[in-house]
Amino acid sequence: MRDVLSELMAWWRAGETVGVGTVVATFQSAPRPAGASMLVGPDGTAVGSVSGGCVEGAVYELAQSVVESGEPVLERYGVSDDDAFAVGLTCGGILDVYVEKVDRETFPDLEEIAADIEAGRPVALATVIEHPDPAWLGRRLVVRPDVPGGIVPDVSAPATGVSGAQTSGTNPAGSLGSARADDAVHDDALGLLAAGHNATLTYGPDGERRGEGMRVFVWAFAPKPRMLVFGAIDFAAAVARVGSFLGYHVTVCDARPVFATNTRFPEADEVVVDWPHRYLGAEVEAGRVDARTVIAVLTHDPKFDVPLLEVALRLPEVAYVGAMGSRRTHEDRLERLREAGLEEKEIARLSSPIGLDLGARTPEETAISIAAEIVAGRWGGSGERLASLDGRIHRGLG
Repeated sequence: MRDVLSELMAWWRAGETVGVGTVVATFQSAPRPAGASMLVGPDGTAVGSVSGGCVEGAVYELAQSVVESGEPVLERYGVSDDDAFAVGLTCGGILDVYVEKVDRETFPDLEEIAADIEAGRPVALATVIEHPDPAWLGRRLVVRPDVPGGIVPDVSAPATGVSGAQTSGTNPAGSLGSARADDAVHDDALGLLAAGHNATLTYGPDGERRGEGMRVFVWAFAPKPRMLVFGAIDFAAAVARVGSFLGYHVTVCDARPVFATNTRFPEADEVVVDWPHRYLGAEVEAGRVDARTVIAVLTHDPKFDVPLLEVALRLPEVAYVGAMGSRRTHEDRLERLREAGLEEKEIARLSSPIGLDLGARTPEETAISIAAEIVAGRWGGSGERLASLDGRIHRGLG
């Protein structure tokens, strides 16, 4: 939803009704992740994508139907080998898409959630997408980690036309349907927020941990993951551009004020003048470094990068630590790190020389090789050419 939020809010604020289709689960080689959304506006405009083009037409028609009926629909799209060109995913993947009607009546809390997302405040939105009792469909729970208990007691559900449903479009009980369900989803949503992942969770009809029948999709709108780039050099400017493109909150840090300027790094979210190891230590103490943070050390100067790597490689959780330098620089750096007391298991976390072997020469090409290594590490990719590999292209999608 994050990618289409501005368009959705423009229609919502104007009092319009929008059909929203969201990927809630993927299997095999589905091209779009859980959380990807497509809007069908009141003028018929389509915004966003759920499949990269494979099933957009079918979702578009379904969204128009859902806007007419007001009843949410969970639909599965996919293809078999002998029907590869039917409506579905010609890449062979499978998508579960939840389609709902969104307007001021069905989703009165959208403004507050949008404000949290735009401000970078963590918030999770849990929606019932499947339940044996149709009255539960579309009920929502908002979870914020800074609220006592984590739950914001104001949920909404679309009118379903089913006996027992809330025809006003809101759920006055202020829950998914029971305290048991609220508690279970609340705890799991906080966990997803901490990890920065969207997911569909399965429970028993009343929120039982061991059971099935109710499926709840959780959008975890965590703040952007951080990319910390140390060394105010031309390579850092290229890495900052790529990091911003990939959705990171990018910080460039260098102890030399003449080089660490906003003018030299316009793509960075912030430019900090400080000794790198001191800045990283302060960020760790403040709780602003987590398991999604990536660290690129581009100084290749031992007086900067060795103290910095002493801090970085001892962090209990960080997604990536890479350091630039030649083979000779790398060997010298390893020896200095050992002399500083780092253990081999800590040193093994270091990606150096930084990046994948793409034959890169320019700062921009080098930035791509660094980004490729970060992406490969995140998803378990090998870094080899796909043409030379067998098996599934997209890993970890079910």
